[in-house]
Amino acid sequence: MESILHSIAALNSFNLQSFQPMAGGDINDVFLLQTNNGDLVVKLNSNDKYPSMFDTEKAGLELLASTGTFRIPKIIGYGLAEDHAYLLLEYIEAGAKKNKFWDEFGSQLARLHLNSADLYGWKHNNYIGSLFQANSFYNLASQFYIENRLRPQIELARRQGYLEKDLTNFFKNITHQIPQEAPALIHGDLWSGNYLIDNTGAPVLIDPSVSYSHREMDLAMMQLFGGFPAEVFKVYQEEFPLLPDWEERIALWQLYYLLVHLNIFGGGYLARVETIISRYS
Repeated sequence: MESILHSIAALNSFNLQSFQPMAGGDINDVFLLQTNNGDLVVKLNSNDKYPSMFDTEKAGLELLASTGTFRIPKIIGYGLAEDHAYLLLEYIEAGAKKNKFWDEFGSQLARLHLNSADLYGWKHNNYIGSLFQANSFYNLASQFYIENRLRPQIELARRQGYLEKDLTNFFKNITHQIPQEAPALIHGDLWSGNYLIDNTGAPVLIDPSVSYSHREMDLAMMQLFGGFPAEVFKVYQEEFPLLPDWEERIALWQLYYLLVHLNIFGGGYLARVETIISRYS
């Protein structure tokens, strides 16, 4: 690994003085690099196993940054070093939440979601965790969610021996449950592990899985594993009111993320998946 890190340093014209591992999850190796240009963060993975993962993460970070809403880590470099893909990022010095942190988070999220597009989708396919995520373009929110999100994960779950019953009625029913509104630029994987607090006390978004999707997806993911207090949703509602009955649809949007967890981590998520599918079948 040290050889790879020195190769990255050479490719990006800095001197590597020391390095140490950081928490990086199940997919990437992450290191804090001490360099003559200051501290940097590098993410590494197998380019053969996860082709173009960092290309699309880079594009997603740049798209989020272009909105001028949340702080996003600056991209220093990316490419290949030996048999590894890498993404080299600005190091964000950690701080403590400032007063009104959650008000700021809710306001910035609302302003992020106000960024729209003509169609649901995105010009790049990308990843959700370690799994491929399609972003083919659709006119309807229901089409996008069913064809790009639910069907691929359900098919993968079937190949692993889950969800063997017929889901024709389920797909038919949820088509009428998903309301149409303008596509929103979403983070796409907005759980509490994917934001940081910088040294000014402000929120920073990391590890995006972006697309122009239904904005309720971000809000549903935020409530799946906790970590976001009620005030963030209150402020969001004040700035960009949600469609009626949005809270009744939370479980439907959470289904996608639960399917992802089922396919990555196994049967511990099956009961929650089946409960939601049964509710709409």
